[in-house]
Amino acid sequence: MNKPDIKNSLESRILVLDGAMGSLIQTYKLEEEDFRGERFKEHSHPLKGNNDLLALVRPDILKEIHAKYLEVGADILQTNTFSGTTIAQADYALEKAVYDINYQSAKIAKEVADEYTLKNPKKPRYVTGSIGPTNRTLSISPDVNDPGFRATTWDEMVIAYKEQTTALIDGGVDALLVETIFDTLNAKACLYAIDEIFEQKNIKLPIMVSGTITDASGRTLSGQTAEAFLTSVSHLNLLSIGFNCALGAKMMKPYLEVLSKNTKFGVSSHPNAGLPNEFGEYDESPEDMANQIKEFLEDNLINIIGGCCGTTPEHIKAIVELAAKYEPRKLN
Repeated sequence: MNKPDIKNSLESRILVLDGAMGSLIQTYKLEEEDFRGERFKEHSHPLKGNNDLLALVRPDILKEIHAKYLEVGADILQTNTFSGTTIAQADYALEKAVYDINYQSAKIAKEVADEYTLKNPKKPRYVTGSIGPTNRTLSISPDVNDPGFRATTWDEMVIAYKEQTTALIDGGVDALLVETIFDTLNAKACLYAIDEIFEQKNIKLPIMVSGTITDASGRTLSGQTAEAFLTSVSHLNLLSIGFNCALGAKMMKPYLEVLSKNTKFGVSSHPNAGLPNEFGEYDESPEDMANQIKEFLEDNLINIIGGCCGTTPEHIKAIVELAAKYEPRKLN
């Protein structure tokens, strides 16, 4: 489908990313048999909670959720592939399903995005392939008694990311989102893998990079400050760099200021709906979240804004209405 390049849209307005996928999946109250479907009816491992698998067994749910976010005005959908690597899917013994999971998830999101673009060609909708950090880390030992031990290697990480990237591209994504980065070495393996796939396929897609500040120290889990994180991943020509997840919007602002001041790329933010309560739930209302995000927009820090854990279409609707009132941060 012919539509403006996402970078052109980024320069003309603040783009709104969709919200949480998992929060909405939970509302369907799915059980083990929902995750198995017919294809995995006899699978050896429990599958409940493996949300990425829904692309193969309940695509109707993903279509409904994507449509809800587009209906309230989101510009960019994320594929439901946060754990779509062989490394993450090994917990479910589903390494062989990884290509299909990513390919079908991309196709599902693309189909819904194209439908909404056709409805209103003046507001094109995009799909970005979500690439999560995996459940391993290259920088930190999981064994406190053996600081030199690593649960995976650089080469294993690159191989896993290359398979996921290939499938997302084959499924038709408009961009790639390397997100929730807690270990920049993992992210560098991912970016290396993406670059290799681009060379093999002789294509280029926009790349979005989003780290996560884990606590009030202002550092990633692997110890980097916002500025160090930016420096570590700026060797590629990125569409955007930003932060998502761990902190609510209010606590994220100082780190976005660092990025905005020091990068030539677009700046993105998709925070959680506040901090989780004692039950792991997110209580921040759409209005409260929008009021905090308003400061990002007033200070001209942002090019892409959305929501992470705990956010819903109601949160994104409030953000869409707010973002429409402001100009995007100027790209250097």
